[in-house]
Amino acid sequence: MTLTPLEPPARLQPQGERRVVFRGIDWEGYLQILEILPQSRGSRLIYDNGILEITMPLEDHEFARCLIERFIVILVELLGLPMKTMGSTTMNYPKFKKGVEQDNAYYFQNQPLVKGRNVDFSQDPPPDLVVEVDITNTDIAKNQFYASLGVPELWRFDGQVWRIYQLLSGVYRECDRSPTFPQVPKEWLYDFLTTAREDEVGAMRALRRRWQTLYPESSDR
Repeated sequence: MTLTPLEPPARLQPQGERRVVFRGIDWEGYLQILEILPQSRGSRLIYDNGILEITMPLEDHEFARCLIERFIVILVELLGLPMKTMGSTTMNYPKFKKGVEQDNAYYFQNQPLVKGRNVDFSQDPPPDLVVEVDITNTDIAKNQFYASLGVPELWRFDGQVWRIYQLLSGVYRECDRSPTFPQVPKEWLYDFLTTAREDEVGAMRALRRRWQTLYPESSDR
């Protein structure tokens, strides 16, 4: 009897999100869907000139999204930067036929322009930084999408790799460090997420200690 060796099991793609995609929806149809859906929903919408993608985040997605936000908030605190947090606030741009409920978004440099009030996306600049977690594939070309809105900095995380993009002459260029946090190498985020899987509070304390060891002059902020 001849035994045929078994093939190794296929590696399952991590499931960070469930997505539903609709095509051929005009701008008015997108707005109607947005109006019908409850404000308290967990799903997020992104509309790009006829394509509507509805994302339902799962646990891995939300873990990464929330921890990346904590990472950012701690760095902002340590650097003493101004900040306005937008979270997943709906950003609609009728002239571009684009709308999005991103994972996280922040104003830093332009915070003085929008502080103390609601942002008017028809007149105000877009957020200075947008964060997107896409562990499973998305049908939206998000780099082109956010570049067309003029977002200066985009972070994308696929569950394994953190990519940082800076908008230069209307096109995103990948860079090794965040223009907002140039002191911070990518390894810091990876270490933070790894530690946080076992101890989130410990990860936050370790990040602060790491910063203060390298930049003790900022410890009094």
